[in-house]
Amino acid sequence: MRPTAKFSISFGLVTIPVAAYNATDTSASVSFVRIHTADGGRVRNQPVCSLEGVEVSPDEIGRGYRPHDADVVVPLSDEDLDALPLPTAKTLTILAFVAGGDIDPLQMGKGYYLATDSPAAAKPYVLLREAMERHERVGLGKIALHGRETLAMIRPMGDALVMQVLLWPHQIRPMDGVLPEREVEVHPNEVAAAETLMDSFGELSEEDLHDHYREALDELVSAKLAHREPEFDTGEEQPSGGQVMDLMAALQDSVRAAKRSRGEDEGDEGHAAAKRPAKKAAAKTSTASGTKTGTKSGTKSGAKTASGAATKSAAKKSTAAQSATKKTAAKTTAKKKTAGRGSRRAG
Repeated sequence: MRPTAKFSISFGLVTIPVAAYNATDTSASVSFVRIHTADGGRVRNQPVCSLEGVEVSPDEIGRGYRPHDADVVVPLSDEDLDALPLPTAKTLTILAFVAGGDIDPLQMGKGYYLATDSPAAAKPYVLLREAMERHERVGLGKIALHGRETLAMIRPMGDALVMQVLLWPHQIRPMDGVLPEREVEVHPNEVAAAETLMDSFGELSEEDLHDHYREALDELVSAKLAHREPEFDTGEEQPSGGQVMDLMAALQDSVRAAKRSRGEDEGDEGHAAAKRPAKKAAAKTSTASGTKTGTKSGTKSGAKTASGAATKSAAKKSTAAQSATKKTAAKTTAKKKTAGRGSRRAG
């Protein structure tokens, strides 16, 4: 792998010579060529002079700059550009260290691996990497690449340093016309359902990071060359993109679908959910049964107690009546005896 640029990182009074290597490979992405549909011939972009209408050879093509306030193009040679007072042409001066989360992802562009460009650069290279890693900061600076000055972010990545080209803030377009036109109210239970759906997704797998489109395109081209029908692996059926009418129902259905896609058994969860009401019902039945049994038992016990008390009371009354009868009879007998004695004395 050949470096695309060489420069130095200026870290205070420390200078680190580095070489930048492309960290990405865009040639692996799907690309098409333009053809003439009548005969399949390639259609190429030919450099043609707008004034003469003739094709121009590569050695006759230079660079020009059109100011924003004028409708004219000013020719610029390589010597003109090299004479510009541009301190970032050979040096990336770190201007600040910030938290990585402070960088807007919209600004991030192409990435480069940074390697040491001399043996003396090894120690300051490792020092800068470890300091940023421990401090959890990234470095921001400016560098001129391919004739243009750009913002750049340097961050640790494993045992290496990586440089990420950043867009200037004025290159980020405003969000006019992007936000919903009316205010939307989201309920807490809907947010909770969305969070449950997010948790159900799990982690990325290698299959998720596979370029299925390129694979299908290769099969289509092979089938056309072999004069046969292409054989596609359709996989799972994709959900339709219809309008969502019931948001909560859609979220709950999505959670169930995500679990099914990971092979999780919904029956266990449903069975457990079914057991919970059954246990509650059993507890209610047991409580009600205990209440009824206790009531009946208490009633019977109370009835028996009342009956026993009534019997004892009746027995006491009967005994008292018998005692009173005996006393009355005794008095009557005593009176008769007294009356008899009186009669005898009188006679």
